[in-house]
Amino acid sequence: MAATVTDLVVKCIANDWRVVVRGQNFPVMQALDTHLWKGPTDGFLPHGLSNGKTDDDQPVLLTVDAPDYATRQVLMVVDDAEFTPTDAAQLERACILFDGNNPQSVDIARAKWKAVSDAGVSAQYWSQESGNWQKKATAN
Repeated sequence: MAATVTDLVVKCIANDWRVVVRGQNFPVMQALDTHLWKGPTDGFLPHGLSNGKTDDDQPVLLTVDAPDYATRQVLMVVDDAEFTPTDAAQLERACILFDGNNPQSVDIARAKWKAVSDAGVSAQYWSQESGNWQKKATAN
């Protein structure tokens, strides 16, 4: 998951998008923070863990809390964290990242997909199972 988050964060920063990465487990977010500090070999990924003095200044904010989307364009949901159609409607992009080898994570992601598509929010399902990103489904 950490490598996928890194790849997506690099693309978001290239588009001048501000990102919030929401998980449900603070140790997972700390591990992701450590991974992002190691970053891509050719650059630096400016980011920080939430509940700091500079949360609003962070281009990429890692949190377990419900974020304020007013200054963010992208939400990445990791670690089976909560996600609703209301979240998606406030953003340019919302990414639900899950482990396709974990049946519980797959079930949680399917429930999120159903809630978003039932709410009329445009959605796309992408997979990396073959190594490259491939679009698997579209809703609305």
